[in-house]
Amino acid sequence: MVSEQNSRILLLGATGYTGGLVLDALLRRGARPVLAGRNAAALASLAERHGGLDHVVVDATQRGSLQRHLRRGDVLVTTVGPFERLGYPVAEAAAEAGAHYIDSTGEVGFVRAVRDRYDGRARETGAVMLPAFGYDYVPGILAATLAAHRAGEAVRALDIGYFATGPLWRGISHGTRTTMRDGLTLPSPTWRGHHLVDERTASRVRGFDVGGHRKSAFLVSGTEVLFLPRDFPALTDVTVYNGWFPGMSRPLTLISSAVNTLTRLPGGHRLADALTFPMTLGPAGGPDATERARTRSYVVAVASTGAPGSTPLAEVHLAGPSAYSLTGELMAWAAESLAGRSGGAAGVVGPVEAFGLERLQRACAEMGLAVV
Repeated sequence: MVSEQNSRILLLGATGYTGGLVLDALLRRGARPVLAGRNAAALASLAERHGGLDHVVVDATQRGSLQRHLRRGDVLVTTVGPFERLGYPVAEAAAEAGAHYIDSTGEVGFVRAVRDRYDGRARETGAVMLPAFGYDYVPGILAATLAAHRAGEAVRALDIGYFATGPLWRGISHGTRTTMRDGLTLPSPTWRGHHLVDERTASRVRGFDVGGHRKSAFLVSGTEVLFLPRDFPALTDVTVYNGWFPGMSRPLTLISSAVNTLTRLPGGHRLADALTFPMTLGPAGGPDATERARTRSYVVAVASTGAPGSTPLAEVHLAGPSAYSLTGELMAWAAESLAGRSGGAAGVVGPVEAFGLERLQRACAEMGLAVV
């Protein structure tokens, strides 16, 4: 293994919105990442504005282009999506080089494929691969793990709900709005009866207690369904819900049903795009620091026996900063933690397996994400 002094953090996508947040968080921690991307002029300008950072021009769609710049023990951080279209060569380059890997995806299908394709190779090369290491889906995994531990041996089911407070629609990035829209036509994996089962997004609605109020959330995908069953083999059910817009949960169920019906008809995709187009409306880029300060994230995990109507065994509520601010801080912390790492849980792993529960909870608390 390389020493900490020789390990580098390469940041792919620093000129984008999320990448910029990760860069700022890394610089606050004293790191000097190498900036990577395809736009030489934009990279050079950004590097100069931050005191002359090193930068390299790469084509993220070509594994070899990036792999030439990676060494064993380096940390590759990427925010370049859509990951289903652009992410596989990047993940493969890290696995082949033995470089640790962190991404910001919210695309669970991509995470599932990365685990299937590259977990074995990453274990061979010693690469720790952490997909979806941001607001999607570290808070849910942390809250659910704490709830499962509190519930004890009787736990069989975990329901996780993501919520937010503040003027949310103005505080959502264009990328998030587009992902939410596209997600209505994609299946949401759930853990059912010890198996992964694809369900229609927003096909179910569940209520959660949030800050003393009952709020609804609709079914979505989440990497909780991929990693929690490995940590808790007795789990029969894991389901993730989104409650960002509680009043819209049931209408979105109807919209999801209509959109999925339309896409099965000739020319239906165009009609579905027209129906969901208003979801993408809003300013380009993402919320600035002032807007982010006005919104906060809130995550609930409920542990139960899974029996209909049963009383929850345990609930854990986490509250923290804006989803975007939290993503930047989480990715920067993980990159700094992995730099120079020797040994540990290599492969495509979840946040608890990578860092341990106590260390992860302590780090999240320092970022402002804590149990309430």
